[in-house]
Amino acid sequence: MNDRSKTGGSAGAVPGAGQLANFLPYQLSITSNAVSSLIAQRYRVRFGLKITEWRVMAVLGDAGALTQRALARSTLMDKVAVNRACRVLEDRGLVHRQPNAQDGRSHLLELTEEGRAVHSEIMPMALDIEETIFEVLDEEERGTFRELMARVFTKVESMAEPSG
Repeated sequence: MNDRSKTGGSAGAVPGAGQLANFLPYQLSITSNAVSSLIAQRYRVRFGLKITEWRVMAVLGDAGALTQRALARSTLMDKVAVNRACRVLEDRGLVHRQPNAQDGRSHLLELTEEGRAVHSEIMPMALDIEETIFEVLDEEERGTFRELMARVFTKVESMAEPSG
């Protein structure tokens, strides 16, 4: 038995069988999807927002006006998904476009007053969900978890091929 099979965690904790269940990228992916799905379900019920839409709103609420390209980079979402989410949010009056003075070929997207109001309701809800999910970890474990996730993310970024 190798070390990986000894450290697979509790049975049934992560769906899958055999080697895949112990493959960390798989565990990260399905855990992320499960968390995103939970949050999306709550946002869909309360605000009528899909995952891509609330991600765009969250980033715009934190960062302010951004181009769609910057949104795609910030969310690590596909450009087409970002474009579709932005159009839906625009149609709902939650986001508006304005000319980009620094680059006439693009526009800046920004939350409208209504979008900021929704964002101000989303964030406390998100923090409540986070608190509930991570109540299985104490404060020290949460800090360690954040640090480890940041280190893995930095490593993955350093390995990525430059996009052109």
